[in-house]
Amino acid sequence: MTRKHIVVIGGTAAGPKAASRAKRLDPEAEVTLLQKAPELSMASCGYPYFVAGSVADRSALLATPAGVVRDPAFFAGAKGIAALVGTEATAIDRQAKTVSWQRPATGETGHLPYDKLILATGSVPKVPPIPGRELAGVATLSSLADADGLRALAGTHKGGKAVIVGGGLIGMETCEALVAAGLDVTVVEALPGILMGFLDPELALLVENHAKSKGAAILTGVGIAAILGTDGKVTGVRLADGRELPCSLVVLSIGVAPNVALAKAAGLELGPTGAVATDAHMRTSDPDIYAVGDCVEVKNRLTGRPMLAPFGDLANLEGRVAGENAVLGDTATFPGSIGSGICKVFDFAAAATGLSERRAREAGFDVVTAVNAGPDRPGFMGAKPLVSKLIAEATTGRILGFACVGPGNVNRQAAEMAMAILGDLTIDDVATADLPYAPPYSLAVDHAIATAHVLQNKLRGLMRGASSLAVKERLDAGETPFLLDVRGPKEFEEMRLGLGETLIPLGQLRKRLGDLPADKSAPIVAYCKVSMRGYEAQRVLEAHGYDNVTVLEGGLAAWPFGLEK
Repeated sequence: MTRKHIVVIGGTAAGPKAASRAKRLDPEAEVTLLQKAPELSMASCGYPYFVAGSVADRSALLATPAGVVRDPAFFAGAKGIAALVGTEATAIDRQAKTVSWQRPATGETGHLPYDKLILATGSVPKVPPIPGRELAGVATLSSLADADGLRALAGTHKGGKAVIVGGGLIGMETCEALVAAGLDVTVVEALPGILMGFLDPELALLVENHAKSKGAAILTGVGIAAILGTDGKVTGVRLADGRELPCSLVVLSIGVAPNVALAKAAGLELGPTGAVATDAHMRTSDPDIYAVGDCVEVKNRLTGRPMLAPFGDLANLEGRVAGENAVLGDTATFPGSIGSGICKVFDFAAAATGLSERRAREAGFDVVTAVNAGPDRPGFMGAKPLVSKLIAEATTGRILGFACVGPGNVNRQAAEMAMAILGDLTIDDVATADLPYAPPYSLAVDHAIATAHVLQNKLRGLMRGASSLAVKERLDAGETPFLLDVRGPKEFEEMRLGLGETLIPLGQLRKRLGDLPADKSAPIVAYCKVSMRGYEAQRVLEAHGYDNVTVLEGGLAAWPFGLEK
């Protein structure tokens, strides 16, 4: 039997997974992995924590759970894979079915034959044509070499000022890293808010406020016009509005683009996103070439449209599928992505899965939403707060998206809702979900289920709610709803909106209806800390004939615009 020759280009995440899966399923196959960098299987999502110093040992980013570094000797011995580091694939000859390579350090060149080829060329950082981008002190964070360089720069610039261009996932993780390393950090984001590709504004604002409370400065709605320097070194940045910020370090973190140069030169089809087009088997337009990881586009499982999903977990899943298909035929499939992600921003986690409200509407869905705030477990077990937003299809109740932020167990909530989306579950399904419960881990009614209850009440007409953004827009437009705070006096003294609200504790509400507007159709906005009592107040008032009562969803815990105390 002729041995199969499998060549894999790219050695970060998807490539090693594909190579390992292929060799495991066909031990007789000859599997060769080409990696341009000197390292293999880098935990790239750990780079910000290496820069911060919380990951002290660089080799930990390259090691197995048992602590063994994944170097060429490891791949040869444990996997039976020839991993060639410092080796760049330079061309693909699809007719001859060969890959040309070179070793820049030595000048060596060569060719490798393949029966099946797997591209895992990853992504490249987006570097806009900003004047001054070539100055010393300008960095990106997309490779281990970048992480080495930024960690060194953070050490030499400790106590100085840094500007991060871009407030996305990596930008905010880098912000935390540089603050931890002792720098004075400003994040500059051209969009109206941070994490805008990830979260809707009402939750993104909460994360922004938290980052500011940890010492970071954040400027939104303004771009960078130029990076300033003297004698070849960074001295500051000029914003698009003319302001100048002094700094000695600039990190460009405005996202990544699929690295498709090799695929494009080989004539492989690119999709509408600009990434390599693949089918469900991760097969490209050439039946003998597969592509995986950040260089490909995948199907959005909710919209059916192509999307970019440059996440390490998906890279591994795609690599597993391609590796299997390369040796066994096209039996395995990758169905696409719903866009799940999570990041750490100081003491907050921010997670999202499925579609945000904005993206759901852009995709043509008629949506309903609910914001809910509450603890992740009972107070007697050290509860930490969570604020979540749930998005569902109005006509069917099918869950389309979910996001959660806060210092509590965000990951659990997002994971629960990701599986609900993948299972095409509705609000009613989640509202009665049977989840594991014990006080150290969750409330008796888990936060995710409680969020479904809020939206269920809205869909059934039992609750009329409005997000913090909607209420703020009404106030800014000059509307003057009666703001009804139904907390206790002590809570009111400790923290309040300070917008002319009236305090009537819930227990006194039935006796103090005379303190409300005489016109029972006058707009009233009821709330408490998390608006559980606000909802109770709405039900009480509606029972007494008030027909224009709205609940501030999430209460004061979800109010991102500042409080009087």
